[in-house]
Amino acid sequence: VDDYPYGGGAGMVMQPGPIYDAYRALALPEGANVPVIYASPQGEVFSQRIAEEWAAEEEIVFLCGHYEGIDERVLNKIVTREVSLGDYVLTGGELPVMVMIDAVSRLIPGVLNNRDSARDESFSDGLLEYPQYTRPEIWEGERVPEVLLSGHHQKVDEWRREQALLRTAAKRPDLLEKRTFSPAEEEILKKHLRDDPRMC
Repeated sequence: VDDYPYGGGAGMVMQPGPIYDAYRALALPEGANVPVIYASPQGEVFSQRIAEEWAAEEEIVFLCGHYEGIDERVLNKIVTREVSLGDYVLTGGELPVMVMIDAVSRLIPGVLNNRDSARDESFSDGLLEYPQYTRPEIWEGERVPEVLLSGHHQKVDEWRREQALLRTAAKRPDLLEKRTFSPAEEEILKKHLRDDPRMC
């Protein structure tokens, strides 16, 4: 299924014929608009937004390259989108595709026991997830934040929202550049910026 690259160079290239035969063997419905995703370091970077988009699809085909890649002709014929995990190169596309499948699968109803699990996590609304705590209430002299023990759901939600915003500002400020803030969020950021100018 692989051969030497035309023009010379190191490594081997996947031939177009076997890839196309495998694609045709899927026997996709006539006229079906099934996305064919090629895991490639040249593609757009995978994100939670893409995972949510794909979770709404009935079917997706993933194509994993190997060696020096795949003959460009078959990519042009069947691939609808190239997606990457980041700016680095792996031996093949299998690991990135497994990561993508995991991220997409957990968004499909029934995969997770609790529907809120996927909704409240990092990147679901452009923010990192708030800090999590469990028992014991005091560990190594450090207490669980009092608000989480209050039983006051609205105050807990407000605290979590604030912590998600501050954590994102501290750890991934690049995410905030893409976001529109509510007046309450703007006030939180201004207050903490006054308290600690290094935060943003």
